[in-house]
Amino acid sequence: MSEQCISRRDVMGAAGLAAGALLASGRVCAVAGAQPSQTGGGSRFRYCLNTSTIRGQKLGLAREIDVTAEAGYDAIEPWVSSLQEHTRSGGTLRDIRKRIEDKGLTVESAISFARWIVDDDAVRAEAVEQVKREMDLLAQIGGKRIAAPPAGATGGAEIDLLKAAERYRALLELGDQTGVVPQVEVWGPSKNLHRLGQSMFVVIESGHPKACLLPDVYHTYKGGSDFHGFKTISSRTIQVFHLNDYPADPPRETIRDGDRVMPGDGIAPLTQILRDLRDNGSEAVLSLELFSQVYWDKDPLAVAREGLAKMKAAVQAAA
Repeated sequence: MSEQCISRRDVMGAAGLAAGALLASGRVCAVAGAQPSQTGGGSRFRYCLNTSTIRGQKLGLAREIDVTAEAGYDAIEPWVSSLQEHTRSGGTLRDIRKRIEDKGLTVESAISFARWIVDDDAVRAEAVEQVKREMDLLAQIGGKRIAAPPAGATGGAEIDLLKAAERYRALLELGDQTGVVPQVEVWGPSKNLHRLGQSMFVVIESGHPKACLLPDVYHTYKGGSDFHGFKTISSRTIQVFHLNDYPADPPRETIRDGDRVMPGDGIAPLTQILRDLRDNGSEAVLSLELFSQVYWDKDPLAVAREGLAKMKAAVQAAA
């Protein structure tokens, strides 16, 4: 034990004044695994901007990073297509990584639409190669995770969930090689993986220790699952959570991606959702994901700042 670090037992055994002096000096080490609260009120959530929220302004990846940092977020969730566009236009991923790090951001997740889940063997093989390339791009900028939605299976026949779990495991094994973890993403309008239970079946039956879920307020509502389902999901399973809200009209049957609104501007039970996550010990990254032309017609920095303020207000209301 160094003189700069004493255990909690040492402190408790010391005389009151001595312990008080040590605590006041800041020389007592934190309990292993403990992390400082990011938001106050006991919350351990962090805040991220999914760049779909400002995608309509067509800023380019570099400016999206700048806006995210200027607005005050902890992290960014880019689209893989933005990375590809950046390199096609002559930019480098090395510069993007440096820009992200210099701004104090992390890349907690990224958006992809590989058709990994489909029954067609040839299409699925192409999707696996696509995911390999995308994971490599993300690894170069320090990306931690990638979305794995049921792309290509939004209509048609229902896919056997055990087969879906096997296919998801194949993605997870790719992730073992690159350090980028795929997350099963719930898609409310889809024929497949539109409910929390279906998606969690795939996570569990993949049998992989890094299997995880990427939920979304809007998609949970659209897919018909009850929000109380989040009480049953561990904090380790939900590492990134797409936070948004939805209005009373249009109704569930006809509501679309573009109808999503800022947290607190709709009717979603955000307080219940966030409390359930918190009570499960969640340290999830809350990522603002919107697709509305209403926001795309506005100044992107103003939109990003408004979104962060409303996410923090929702978390505070749940404290």
